Amino acid sequence: MITGQIKQQIDAIWNTFWTGGISNTITIVEQLTYLIFIKDLDETETRNERMAKRLNKEFSPVFGPDQQDFRWKNLKEMDVQARHNIFNNSVDGIFPFIRSLGSEKSLFSTYMKDASFGINKAATLDLVIEKLERVDMSKQDIKGDIYEYLLSKLEGGGTSGQFRTPRHIIKLMTEMMQPTLEDTICDPSVGTAGFLVAAKEYIDKHYDITELDKHKNHINKHMFNGTEFDATMLRIASMNLFLHGVEEPNIVDVDAVSKDNEVSDAYTLVLANPPFKGTIDKESIAPGLRNVTDTTKTELLFLALMLRQLKKGGRAAVIVPDGVLFGAGKAFKSIRSEIVANHKLEAVISLPSGVFKPYSGVSTAIIVFTKTDNGGTDNVWFYDMLADGKSLDDKRNLLVEPEVFEAFSFDGVVTSSAVELHDKFNLPDILARFPKRYEDTRARTEQSFLVPFAEIKENDWDLSINRYKEIVYEEVEYDAPNEIIERINLLSDERNKILANLNSI
Repeated sequence: MITGQIKQQIDAIWNTFWTGGISNTITIVEQLTYLIFIKDLDETETRNERMAKRLNKEFSPVFGPDQQDFRWKNLKEMDVQARHNIFNNSVDGIFPFIRSLGSEKSLFSTYMKDASFGINKAATLDLVIEKLERVDMSKQDIKGDIYEYLLSKLEGGGTSGQFRTPRHIIKLMTEMMQPTLEDTICDPSVGTAGFLVAAKEYIDKHYDITELDKHKNHINKHMFNGTEFDATMLRIASMNLFLHGVEEPNIVDVDAVSKDNEVSDAYTLVLANPPFKGTIDKESIAPGLRNVTDTTKTELLFLALMLRQLKKGGRAAVIVPDGVLFGAGKAFKSIRSEIVANHKLEAVISLPSGVFKPYSGVSTAIIVFTKTDNGGTDNVWFYDMLADGKSLDDKRNLLVEPEVFEAFSFDGVVTSSAVELHDKFNLPDILARFPKRYEDTRARTEQSFLVPFAEIKENDWDLSINRYKEIVYEEVEYDAPNEIIERINLLSDERNKILANLNSI
């Protein structure tokens, strides 16, 4: 959760770039991301070194003896010009070092090969490093929040909107799906890799170091997958995952729903917030996707893609715009009937429309489904999230204590105050009810309830919660009509007397 203070600090750094002659927003985001990466790389090295020493294990450093000057702790203490020379050296400086991280043929190395230093003035670099050093990045989620804030400054430029998924919504979806070491996870609209990083953090938290070591090759090379066609996002996603211990993530440079993406039956878990309200050229769409839903709308094509890419038994938690849930067009009904009738729709969680503010006021929902190829939908669990812990206006102020906001998880401590503050923060309740969703016997007037398959089919596969939720109207008793008329006549007589008095003056 990014605070007002950190926003001010990032804005100050942004202004430093501008006054230093760098005004291109993408350039600023990239250069600042590189600096955060270098800073975090050094801090990660220090943590790993201490951990290895404590466990009496062999330590393999990222920084060799000749690369100690590249460590943030040493860079920040250097002479201004000497530091700039290290950054600017295109042969054996810090950027060739960054490009060398990861194996020679890894996708990380491929995407980082174009990484280059773009701060021409030594004084500008000095000010940026000085101000960046003041930003508290000690909390686990803060770098992702900073990325989110930085990227909000981009004016559309190929970013597709998916990176703006709030961190606590990403965490909610990850906690609901409970990824395991056996999973192969994909985000087909990977952006900055927020969902994949959240899955990695979940796994790190729930498995001990021995288990993680056993699955190290799977974690580094096979577990984390994604597609993205924006070069900036590819580099940021690669750096983000590298800093979270994934050395060779499989992030592919391709338009996910195009003919060039042929992946199928590959993943056991999809976590995603694909682009909304976009369209794609009909000729470039993978033909198999249009067999499921004959459309050019990206929000529908991505769902068809996920069904294709999941293995049988694979699960998905996906954010979709409300139109997907109730759209009357043939393509909308086709994708809904495909998921509900031919696979297993587990849950529909309606999100408040302010969740994506200040960037967008679009109404959305999380849908959870399992690929079965032979149906299986019996009852679908609906939940009407009314409060996500923040104000639903453009300010998005926190409404609960930070400790409560950050503690929710299946195994985390949900304090009594979180329960008492349910009207402001529904996420702990969702996590408490989701595992027992099929035991839900609550009435349709409640915040969550079950809807049987047959009823959904009868309603043209409509998945909007308002279609099934019952609203109890409070009975209001009015006076008898003759009593109301009598009062009106009395008021009329009184008005006439006042007017008569005024006319006599």
